[in-house]
Amino acid sequence: MSPERSPERSPEEPGHPLADVDRVIHGHARLMVMSSLFVLEEADYTFLLNLTGLTWGNLSSHLTRLEEAGYVEVEKKVQGRRVSSVVRLTPSGRKEFKTYRDQMKSVLDDLPE
Repeated sequence: MSPERSPERSPEEPGHPLADVDRVIHGHARLMVMSSLFVLEEADYTFLLNLTGLTWGNLSSHLTRLEEAGYVEVEKKVQGRRVSSVVRLTPSGRKEFKTYRDQMKSVLDDLPE
């Protein structure tokens, strides 16, 4: 469980359904990265930069945060004479994103039209 996730609640204290949402994933920049990596096997920094519109420094800091939480892994790959950084979800990151997705779907599906 992520250090930024709220402690588990007992069934007697249901609280708001979003109270336990993973805040590491929930930030919009990290959510863009996680949702993209959820459907891709891997992506390089340049692809993620173009997709998200983040700066190098901002993307790097968000990826570091996700890596520290154990949600992504960053691998350096040599392509010819160039080195590129490739990012992919870890099994834990995939599991946590599915949990996040299910929580959000539940909350949004329960809203009246």
